[in-house]
Amino acid sequence: MHLDIEWLPADGAPLQLIVLLHGVGARGADLAPLAQALRSEFPQAAVLAPAAPHPFDGGGTGRQWFSVAGVTEANRAERVAAVLPGLRRWLLATQQRLGVGPAATALGGFSQGAILALQTVLADDGIAGRVLAFSGRFVQLPDAAPRHTTLHLFHGGADPVIAASHSRQALERLGALNGDATLDIAEGVGHQLHPALIARALFRLRNHIPARTWAAALGAVPTLPSERDDH
Repeated sequence: MHLDIEWLPADGAPLQLIVLLHGVGARGADLAPLAQALRSEFPQAAVLAPAAPHPFDGGGTGRQWFSVAGVTEANRAERVAAVLPGLRRWLLATQQRLGVGPAATALGGFSQGAILALQTVLADDGIAGRVLAFSGRFVQLPDAAPRHTTLHLFHGGADPVIAASHSRQALERLGALNGDATLDIAEGVGHQLHPALIARALFRLRNHIPARTWAAALGAVPTLPSERDDH
């Protein structure tokens, strides 16, 4: 995949890897505001934003991970599943190339990219230590929660494209499954990478201690509740 953004630390090898997946009809470069905020907060991280492998079938110069033409609840899962193996191979190769392991990898995405990020860690638990899912959703609510990945969900409360109810339901399900997840909702915000949600992503990365870390320290299975913040 072509990298629209590949920002490496000014000095030394990267200590973290942050991969950002764009939405349908967009490009990796459209995630520059989020990428820049993450780069400023984590200067020793490698921040990458690839362009999706397929041209957007709606026209223009944008790209898509999978087609949304005629997409339904019945066929969405199949379309996403077809993309995941290639994305997984690319992510593993990128981790190897940059010398950053899965635990120090954050996989983020907006809209269609968020869908892929969430489904990737369901299919391969622990391939990334964190997910930053903006304005996304699960294809279907999971039957099991990742044990080695923390899921951070961010949504505009007035999103007309992917309703915030998807993220609320996801948090509820992940909590019932003893998963490690947080949710931030910006009321009045639509389908966009709003600065308020970017700020909350930085806060979560800096301040949320993964449940698995607590469990390792205590020698126990984590039973921490998922977190939600509506603002």
